Formats: sequence, C-alpha cells, structure tokens
Amino acid sequence: MRRLPPPLALAAVIATAGACAPPSASRADQGVAASAETRPPNSHYKPAFAGQTRAPALKSSVQLEVQPIVHGLQRPWAFEFLPDGRLIITEIAGQMRLAVPNGPLSPPIAGVPKVLAEGQGGLLDIAVDPDFARNQTIFFSYAEAREGGNGTTLARARLVDGPSPRLEDVQVIFRQQPAWNSRQHFGSRIVFAPDGTLFLTLGERSIRDARVHAQDLSVDLGKIVRLNKDGTIPKDNPFVGRAEARPEIWTYGHRNVQAAALRPGDHQLWTIEHGPRGGDELNREVAGKNYGWPVISYGIEYSGEKMPGGQTQRAGMEQPAYYWDPVIAPSGMIFYTGELFPQWRDNIFVGGLSSEKLVRIVLNGDRVVGEEWLLHDLGHRIRDVNQGPDGAIYVATDGGSILRLAPKR
Repeated sequence: MRRLPPPLALAAVIATAGACAPPSASRADQGVAASAETRPPNSHYKPAFAGQTRAPALKSSVQLEVQPIVHGLQRPWAFEFLPDGRLIITEIAGQMRLAVPNGPLSPPIAGVPKVLAEGQGGLLDIAVDPDFARNQTIFFSYAEAREGGNGTTLARARLVDGPSPRLEDVQVIFRQQPAWNSRQHFGSRIVFAPDGTLFLTLGERSIRDARVHAQDLSVDLGKIVRLNKDGTIPKDNPFVGRAEARPEIWTYGHRNVQAAALRPGDHQLWTIEHGPRGGDELNREVAGKNYGWPVISYGIEYSGEKMPGGQTQRAGMEQPAYYWDPVIAPSGMIFYTGELFPQWRDNIFVGGLSSEKLVRIVLNGDRVVGEEWLLHDLGHRIRDVNQGPDGAIYVATDGGSILRLAPKR
C-alpha cells in the first residue's frame, strides 16, 4: 500500500470531484450517459430493472481540499465525533483512542475488553450515545473468542475523560449466536434510531457451511438486529413471538454489511453490503424482509463459479436498490446533511476498500440516478466515513490517517 504523503504536501492536494473513469464509447454512441465503471463485470447477469447497476457518472463542480487531521493510527476501523469536537477512534488490534483534530492522540483508553484480532476480526465499530452529553456512554462492537469459535459482540460503557482516559461500567448487551470458527465477516456497523433503539449488522461468517444460515431465522448469522440500548428486545420487532425465530432479528439474508446509515427525513435504514466477486448491494432495509443471500446474488464465487443455483431473483426475496460488479468493497456510510456542500445534501457517501475511493451516490426516491468517484487518485483504502460538526466530510484510511474533505477555498 502506498503511504500518505507528508501532511503539508497532502493538504495541498486538490481532488477534483468529477474525476471519474473515462466515458464508455459504446454507451455514448447509443446516446446513453456513460457510467463511472468501465471495467467488464465478473458476471453477465441482467439487472432486474433499469438503473439497478452502472448508473450514469456524475461530475460536480466542487473541488476538494483534502487535509489529514489525525496521524499515526494503527489500522483504524471506525470513528465518531464527541460533542466537544474530539474524535473517538477504534483500531482493529484492540485499542480505542481520543484525538483532537490536528492535535495529539491520547494513550490507549483503558478498560477495553479483550478482542479477537484475527483475520477481519478485532475492535470494530464505535457509536456515541445520542445522550452522551448527559451520560458519557459509548457503544462498541468487537470480535470475541468464545467456546465453539467466535462472533460479534456489542458492549456499552461510560467514558471517563482525563489524561489517562478509561472505560467504566462495561456491559456486554448482545452476543451474536451461535459462535462459529471463522476469521471473516463480522459485519458490525451500529446505527441509532430516533426512537431510542439501535441497529447492529452481523456477517454470515463467510465459509460455506456458515453462510447458508443467513436464511435461518433461528440464528444471528447474516442478519441485522434491532435492540433497545440496554440490550433488550423491542416489542415491535418483526419476529417477536414467532416460534424458532430470534426476536432481535430485523432483516435477514445478508452477507457482510459494513456500511449503514439512516436516511434524513424518513429515518429509513439503508445499508451497503459486500458481495463476493461482484454483487455489492445497496439495500433499503424493511422490517422482516429477506435480502436473499446466499440464494440470490449478482456476484459469483471467488473461484469464478456461479453461486449455487446461479439465481438473481426469487419470489419472497428483495432486490437490491443498486449493485456493483466489479465491487467497490464498501465500508462506512453517511447521508450528507451539512452546509459546506449544499449541492450534495442527502447524497450517500460510502468508503471503498479494495477500490480505494469514496463513492457518492445520488438517489431519486429509492432509485440510484448517478454515481461519482472521489479520492481514487490518493490510492488509499477508505474504512469509515463521517460528517463532522463543521459540515466537512471525514474519512479514515487503513493507512492510519483521518482526512478532512472541504471545498477548496
């Protein structure tokens, strides 16, 4: 991986927001707007409806000033802003830190439980309680070793500030069941809803004998769950009272969701999940619905074979609002609501890992009508995306920095 240039050099980097891949001549010749993606797909499946993939490439007039504001992190996985403007950050190896923008990192926060830092596992998402100013509570997810394997765990704790910050009153409020012996697909985004509940995304653990359980309502693999903040089950969850279904489940049939956010206005949960070779999906999550994995998919196996059955549609299974083939490898997601970029308000921004870019997605209703690729000239895996209190967009890179994106002055 290429390393970030020195801070002063990077601060001068100006990324033109419309710097997308060159237009596709064949589409242009047909009078169709070119898509940002010009590479051939891994599969040759036909979309279920027009615009479900390869939406027109967008080119906005915004020029971005990209400035690193946190340095020296070791594989950050997630970050959020505290009410005072500082950031709280997780590092996958198991450290949690505080940072002042353009200031020093805190020492590792004491009191973090032991995490399983293997493969894709480790200390994962971080979420600041909406009532943090009153209760100093944070929520975080991590991979946990257990009897019979491992799984995703959700905990809450009180952050005690000071020169040697620490967590107190650490409480595990949810454990994905069952444990599985896998080093992959822990999912793990946490999203608060206005009604005081929270969503947690859970991977299906990747390996073939585990992933089939994404369709099994008696287990938590490949699910999105909805919990109260104390870990109890909301009474209006869709499977409450149903025999042999876990009451925490909100939606099912997921592969590995690492991007999730509420849409402004209607507070609808949207997610973006990793596909295999192709088939990354943007989904509008509706309570009780089945999103198909691994029965239907627009991707193929890493071996190049079709998924078993080779199906992209089946009755009773939801179609993605949009999909990518080849993949963007999505991680971290926001709907932008700030003032710095008024022309981008309500657009989705999602980080790309293997694709090394920030993807802007424009919706009209529930359909994608355009896509723009940003920051791909920097060559860094983007792990998380957030909107700052100043209205700027912030991204964390696997290389160990958090970058601030603002309009060029």
